[in-house]
Amino acid sequence: MKGDTDESQFLPLLFILSIVLSMNINYSYERKPATQQVIELYDLSGLPRPTNDFTRIEKMYAHSNLIVTAWDGDALVGVSRSITDWFRSCYLADLAVHPDYKKMGIGKKLVALTKEKIGDQTMLLLLSVPSAMEYYPKIGLIKEDRAFTILRTK
Repeated sequence: MKGDTDESQFLPLLFILSIVLSMNINYSYERKPATQQVIELYDLSGLPRPTNDFTRIEKMYAHSNLIVTAWDGDALVGVSRSITDWFRSCYLADLAVHPDYKKMGIGKKLVALTKEKIGDQTMLLLLSVPSAMEYYPKIGLIKEDRAFTILRTK
């Protein structure tokens, strides 16, 4: 019928647009986000963290020794926060991507940069939120069934 459009005709254009936008993303090991930027990113991305506790988020970042960020200009659009000994183990504690920037490879790139920085002798481990369980195998992580935890009480 005249006036009806087939939405699939726009898919190639959307793909090209996502590539163009992703070319403007800058990744950094040195550029640290402000605590409020992290809180906003976590809230927007749906990552369940204690974002109502500014001091706790601030301390989480102060005590992490590997942070990789993704920026679109001055906007924080992605972050990987890890704790590592640099020689055997690295715990990737948080991976968050702004919802407007998902499906552009930012999460995959943040994980790749984290792994690149820790080197080949160091294992990368993360605990996934339930909603991301299908995502991580798609970017090369192997599902493990041999972990144990002592849950926090606060």
